[in-house]
Amino acid sequence: MTYAPAAASSPSHSHPASPAPAGAVREQLADRVGACDWAALAAQLDAHGCASTDGPLLTPAECRDVAALYERPELFRTTVDMARHRFGSGQYRYFTHDLPEPVAALRAALYPRLLPVARDWAARLGRPSPWPDDLDEWLAACHAGGQDRSAQILLSYGEGDWNALHRDLFGDLVFPLQVVIGLDAYGTDYTGGEFLLVEQRPRAQSRGTSSVLRQGHGLVFTTRDRPVATARGWSAGAVRHGVSTVRSGRRRALGLVFHDAS
Repeated sequence: MTYAPAAASSPSHSHPASPAPAGAVREQLADRVGACDWAALAAQLDAHGCASTDGPLLTPAECRDVAALYERPELFRTTVDMARHRFGSGQYRYFTHDLPEPVAALRAALYPRLLPVARDWAARLGRPSPWPDDLDEWLAACHAGGQDRSAQILLSYGEGDWNALHRDLFGDLVFPLQVVIGLDAYGTDYTGGEFLLVEQRPRAQSRGTSSVLRQGHGLVFTTRDRPVATARGWSAGAVRHGVSTVRSGRRRALGLVFHDAS
């Protein structure tokens, strides 16, 4: 993946672009994550259970580079055919722990930004908040608890594909928020395929939310449940997510989960 601009060419030679050093990529992506309005995003999460970053985390070129990783099977530990498992229709692949730099960098930059929301939600629900400040320390706890497989995924949907409502729960250790990043342009590369979130509200009918996944932007959403204000105080509103039917084109996305799988 190339992030640095091409070197200037001399009259007699042309020099191809060189990949930026891993540290530069990490710093660049961390800066983009940090530039987002996290106070506004937290307020949207409280109101709706999902929220989009106000700025892109990946450029269109970087989105294409990440999407192209799907064709490198050595980067993944397994491939899931959703129709075969009655999860919907389409396909996704779980990365190995040897994550490509942009995937690792985005997860590392997003975790501390989401941590205050996770802890606040736990406090409202009267639950423990076992998540340390350091992501690696939290992942080590997941591994010690038997959840030792990478849960970072690339998803690929074609025309007619969809994803059934579900939760990404792989064991007892759960981080309450996760992020999906759109890698294709809605309305140009594909139509349909909206992100769906359905919340089972306490003592009330379920509420559905449909969101367009903008290319390069991160959509933060609830992993399992979230605090919902009721007349009796805070209650846990159970949440599931999915993807509506893709009507045309190809929709690809990067899924970042902050706990590992069993």
